[in-house]
Amino acid sequence: MADILDYAIPFLIFLASILLVQIILAKIRSSAGLPPSPRALPIIGHMHLLSRIPHQAFHKLSARYGPLVYFFIGSKPCLLASTPEVAKEILKINEANFLNRPKVANLDYLTYGSADFATIYYGPHWKFMKKLCMTELLGSRTLDRFLPIRCAERKRFLTLVLKRAEAKEAVDVGGELMRLTNNIISRMLLRTRCSDTENEADDVRKLVKELNNLGAKFNLSDSIWFCKGFDLQGFEKRLKDARDRYDSMMERIMKEHEGARRKKKEIGDEGDTVKDVLDILLDIYEDENAEKRLTRENIKAFLMFVPTTLAALIQCFEWKVGDGENGTVDMDEGPGLTLPRAHSLVCLPNEVA
Repeated sequence: MADILDYAIPFLIFLASILLVQIILAKIRSSAGLPPSPRALPIIGHMHLLSRIPHQAFHKLSARYGPLVYFFIGSKPCLLASTPEVAKEILKINEANFLNRPKVANLDYLTYGSADFATIYYGPHWKFMKKLCMTELLGSRTLDRFLPIRCAERKRFLTLVLKRAEAKEAVDVGGELMRLTNNIISRMLLRTRCSDTENEADDVRKLVKELNNLGAKFNLSDSIWFCKGFDLQGFEKRLKDARDRYDSMMERIMKEHEGARRKKKEIGDEGDTVKDVLDILLDIYEDENAEKRLTRENIKAFLMFVPTTLAALIQCFEWKVGDGENGTVDMDEGPGLTLPRAHSLVCLPNEVA
C-alpha cells in the first residue's frame, strides 16, 4: 500500500498542477480578448470533443460557440473559422499571418524536411516554387501538350464503361474515376500508366498512397508537449522504411530519365518530344542559370502531389443505383479530413439509344 501511495501522490500532484496551469491560462485567454473556447481537459485539451469525422464535431462547436472558436488539440492551439466572412478575414485580409502550415513530424520527415511545395515555409523559395507551378507545370502551354494523353485516357475509360453496360455489369464509379485520374497523372509525370500490371508507375502510386497515409496519421509528439522527441506510437521505423523505399525508387527513375536525356543530346535527337513533368523538373535542376536551383529532394518531394469526363458519362449512359427502380445513393460520410464517402458509389450503366 505504501508503495502505491509513493507513486500515486506525485501523479496526483502532477495532474493538479496541470489543471491549475490550465485554469490560469484560461483566465489569461479570456482577458486577452481571444475567441470563446470550451472547457479543456488536462493534457489532451479538447481532443475529447472531436470524432472520427472531424467536420461534424467542428460544426457542433461552431453551433454552440459561434463562427470563431479557440480550442486545443493536446497543447497545440487551434482556431476554427466556420463562416465565409470569418474565412475571408483570415485567408485574405490577414493572409500574411496564416501563410505557413504547422509543422507535422510525420509529414516533415516524408517530404525531406518540408522540401515540397505544399509544406515549404513562405519565403523566396516558396515564391519560386509557386512561379514554377503556374508557368512550367500547370501553365496552359504545358496542359495543352498533355491534351492527347487526357483524351486517350478518357476514351479508354468510356470504352470500359460501354463494355460494362453491354455486359449488364455494375461500375464502381468512384474507383474507376480514381483509376482514370491516376493514369492521367502518372502518364504526365512518368510517361507510364499506373493501372498496367507489373508497372513501375503502379508501384510508385501504391507507395505514395502508403506515404500519404503515414503522413496523415495523428502523432502524439505533435500535440502533447512532453511527448515531443518520444516515438510512443512506433512511427519512426515505419516512416524510415517507407521513405527509404520511395527514395530508392525515385532515384532509379530519375537516373533512367537522366540517362535517356544524355543519349538524346549525344545524338542530337531532342526533337519535339513531349516532356513529362519529371523532365521539366530535371531541366530546372540542371540549369545553372536558374533563378533558384531545385535539389533532388525538391523533385522527389514534389512528385509525392473532371468536367468533360463527367459530361460524357451523363450524355452516353443512363445510370441506375442498386437493383430496383428506386435505388438511393448512400451519402454516409467516412472518416478523414478530405470528406471521403463511407461506401463506394456503385452504379449500373445502360447505353443511351
